[in-house]
Amino acid sequence: MTLLVDTSVWSLALRRDAQASEPEVQYLKDALFGSEVVVTTGLILQELLQGFSGSRAQAQIVERFSALPLLLPDRDDHINAAILRNACRRAGVQIGTVDALLAQLCIRHEMMLLTTDKDFTYAAKHCPLRIWSL
Repeated sequence: MTLLVDTSVWSLALRRDAQASEPEVQYLKDALFGSEVVVTTGLILQELLQGFSGSRAQAQIVERFSALPLLLPDRDDHINAAILRNACRRAGVQIGTVDALLAQLCIRHEMMLLTTDKDFTYAAKHCPLRIWSL
């Protein structure tokens, strides 16, 4: 199984001030040690880099993420993400532009999303997005 890990999980896993106890973080650690294929996209990398200050922290993130396959959205991904976002909005679910694109990438590439962001859970009720759960 291929796993796209959302910024919400990476942020918890990379924090230095406390040991993360969330099951999503433990699953990420297991996945990185070979139980799953973990991929990322430029949007997730960018969000992480924007959330961590200091050149040393940013350099460590860039180095760690260089080992992960990088998915690049194409024109159809952007079009289908807009369609997905509009369908969610019609159903009363607000999902951001970036989150809609991440959901679309998961759907297109038949990946599971590892996230702690409940917006994805709500969106998954209106599209074929697969969310990891215990």
